[in-house]
Parts: sequence; structure tokens; C-alpha cells
Amino acid sequence: MDQGLLYRSRMSQIDATSAPLATVSVSPGRRIFGVAVLAGLSVLLLRMALAGAGGSWLDAMVLLMGLVAALGAWVMYRATRRSVILTREGVFDSTGTCLTTLDDIVTVDRGTFAFKPSNGFLLRTRTKATRLWQPGLYWRFGRRIGVGGITRAAEAKQMADVLAVTLAERAAEDTAG
Repeated sequence: MDQGLLYRSRMSQIDATSAPLATVSVSPGRRIFGVAVLAGLSVLLLRMALAGAGGSWLDAMVLLMGLVAALGAWVMYRATRRSVILTREGVFDSTGTCLTTLDDIVTVDRGTFAFKPSNGFLLRTRTKATRLWQPGLYWRFGRRIGVGGITRAAEAKQMADVLAVTLAERAAEDTAG
């Protein structure tokens, strides 16, 4: 069964096990600023490329970089409409995409020197998963999931704390019985 469909069907049933424990989303101001910075970079690069002599391979490279920045701004605009939701089943985005299940999470890392998004945290999982990337919100490569970017730091910290407590409870249950 599709993980997104599974999540939506579980979230439609109101019970204690599927209620969101924490949510990480992007505020409208951060969203506008992040997209505006990428769009501004795109405009500057495109202007530089078009104002050049036009015959150099460097002008073509700057033009390509401007187009990639414009595409990045569009992708970030679409991605930051979503949010990341933690439930008793796992970590999902608001479209129902399952990032990971709670049973698959090994560690939560919020350290200063961790390879994580800004204002966010890093999850390490037991199994590898397909790559996902929603700029400004989350990424997933192999066994690592980074949540954060242009999200609110307090929301990401709360989700990381809930995950850390959940993992500690699971470890205590494993040692006790």
C-alpha cells in the first residue's frame, strides 16, 4: 500500500496513535525571503549573462547558473508549502510522504557540528531509503534525513526533543524487557 495513502487514511481516523506529536513548517515571512533571495540571484546572473559579449563560454555558464537559480526558487516556493509531521507511526510530510517510521530511527542529532540543515536536526535510520529533497524543508539521502532549513528553529527543536524522548523510552523498554 502507498505510504501517502496509508498516512492519509490513518490521519482521517481520529485516535491517540495518529495525532500529530509535533509539526515543523515554514513561516510566510521566511518563505518569501528565501524565495526572493534565490529569485534575486537568478535575476542578477541572467542580467550578467545577457549584458556580456555573448560569445564567451563563460557567458553561457552564467546564463545556465541563472536559469538553475530561477528553477531553484520555483522548487523552493512549491516545497515550502508543505510541513513535516511527527506521529506515533513515523515522520511524514503534509502530503503524506513517509520520511521514516519511528521504529527505523536510530539517532537524533542536533549538535552544532552535525551535517544538518540550519535550524534543524539530523535523523539516522537503520535502512536506506530513496532520495528525497524539498528545499528549505527536508532532505533524505541513504540512511540520513535532515529536517530544517528555512523552518522555525523552535518547532524543529521541539520535534527533535520529542523524537529523542521517544527513542529513550524505546531504549528503556528494550533493556527492561
